[in-house]
Amino acid sequence: MTSSGTARTSSASGSADSAAPAPAYAQALSYSDRLLFKNGHPHRIIAGAIHYFRVHPQQWQDRIDRLVALGVNTLDTYVAWNFHQPYADVAPDFTGWKDLAKFITLAGDAGLDVIVRPGPYICAEWDNGGFPSWAISDPEMVLRSSDPLFTNAVERWFDQLLPVIAPLQACNGGPVIAVQIENEYGSYGDDQKYLRWNRKALLDRGITEMLFTADGGTDYFLDGGALPDTWAAATLGSRGEEADAIWERRRPGEPFFTVEFWNGWFDHWGEDHHTRAGVEAASEAKKILDVDGSICLYMAHGGTNFGLGSGANHDGAIQPTITSYDSDAPIAEDGRLTEKFHAMREAFFAASGRELTPIPEHLERPAPVIPACSFELSRGVALLDFIRAIKPVSSVKPLSFEKLGLDRGLVHYSASAVLPAGEATIKIRGLHDRAYLWVDGSYSGVLTDANGGTGVSVTTGGGLAALEILVENQGRINYGPFFGQGKGILDGVLINQRYVFHWDQRPVNLERPLAELLNVAADSVASTGPVATESDPAGAGYFHGELHIGEPADTYLALPGFGKGVVWVNGFLLGRFWEVGPQVTLYIPAPLLTAGVNKITVLELEHGGTHGELLEEAHLGLVGVTYVEDLG
Repeated sequence: MTSSGTARTSSASGSADSAAPAPAYAQALSYSDRLLFKNGHPHRIIAGAIHYFRVHPQQWQDRIDRLVALGVNTLDTYVAWNFHQPYADVAPDFTGWKDLAKFITLAGDAGLDVIVRPGPYICAEWDNGGFPSWAISDPEMVLRSSDPLFTNAVERWFDQLLPVIAPLQACNGGPVIAVQIENEYGSYGDDQKYLRWNRKALLDRGITEMLFTADGGTDYFLDGGALPDTWAAATLGSRGEEADAIWERRRPGEPFFTVEFWNGWFDHWGEDHHTRAGVEAASEAKKILDVDGSICLYMAHGGTNFGLGSGANHDGAIQPTITSYDSDAPIAEDGRLTEKFHAMREAFFAASGRELTPIPEHLERPAPVIPACSFELSRGVALLDFIRAIKPVSSVKPLSFEKLGLDRGLVHYSASAVLPAGEATIKIRGLHDRAYLWVDGSYSGVLTDANGGTGVSVTTGGGLAALEILVENQGRINYGPFFGQGKGILDGVLINQRYVFHWDQRPVNLERPLAELLNVAADSVASTGPVATESDPAGAGYFHGELHIGEPADTYLALPGFGKGVVWVNGFLLGRFWEVGPQVTLYIPAPLLTAGVNKITVLELEHGGTHGELLEEAHLGLVGVTYVEDLG
């Protein structure tokens, strides 16, 4: 029942059924009197989100097949600008893993409609909300606004992206039935001129299917993010029937569509692992279905934040997101069908008036895994020996990542500083995110964005000392007012209250080919020797190992005894690890491995171990921390 007491019933096909005549239509989707139509027939969207950039392309088909088995009729995906164009001087890439058109086509060939969400802002717990840092690094630019500095940059991206999407629209025989304008803008700003610009930018570049906005399920979020002449969708994880009543009041005539139903949640490093019971999540989803609403599970399959793709939140201090994006989704990170999958499937089939059919046997079977084993990891070049071999960039004040042209990775800052005899405090103003300090080659501690202004105390004999600071970008903020914040040292370094000037910076782009990074390491060995001394007392630096396997299969990598860093598999940057958890294992999909010898490379920032382990199942943290939504 709706809040007015008027029933909206569902047909056997899962479409809203009404005696009201279907409206005239040109797009695949249309609506009238709170009813949704597809090609003139009553329709309900039952969708699941899968992000192509979080799934190895050789597994796209498998994950789409599993989505079909879930009982949905639509696939939803974001588009991450920084995945396609990480560097300003290189044209966007839409080939290989970045072949968006192929991903959309595979979904269409599987019988699914597709919803595309091109942003340019996507949030998605993805680095910088999908923006390449170079595109929004101008300090004069007003982000996510009608400021021409911003819109001109986005137009150049849309000029490349939208010609990929437009031919795949339903009007051209493709599967794309809807395209989103911006993303949850009501959580960020109130520039209606910008939203109208975004809408026009899509229309001007050939997007003719249904356009919609997406915002949280309350009046507050609608106030900032909705447009009067555009379908408004909701994002929420519970109380869908309450949001439906708000939509009926605020958006008369529009069908209710929860484009993000948060049936699980993501994790931050150093925090608890989130889960949500499948039966409970399905019960909340059913409340949306019971008012004839359309729904999209966010996520249906979360995948992995490969490389350095994970973003961060901010709540008094940075909250970096873990490498896994499993998100307790119905289809697990490795493709397993979970208890939540079966609960959601039952709800979707019931809402569609369909009897449950058997799941194809090959989808029910767990994917093969490599038998559990361990392998040696041998110490390579020490961390500072590697970094000191990089050619420096000099400046008076410390330079940020952005001024150094570096998006992700590390920056090593070095300077000569006069220290007072006795105790002194080294402070970093504007630190983002995490800094390791050395004084005269001796490790002196860690500072973070939360305590950089407080500093670390050191005791010296006084006089001129060599100060070294290695700053790690832990992931750019993807949500909230700190979105777009720079990385590195944004202000300066103080000894007590005195600034230190004249710095050398060595940017470390960890997304360079691994062979290039190892060549730098080899050069450092040639010039300084192979063994580190007190500069790396805990064993930070490179570690190398080999896996010998018969047949490639999925596996889960653990690094016992290691502290914090990144790992490569056969030269592919798999992702970050950190002993603080909750994530213990990193998922290695079978396509990254080969029969025979496989090379594992670790860059450890804190303290190294002696071996790695391959486990037969994922360990993402202790189960039992329940997801709780706050609609605000």
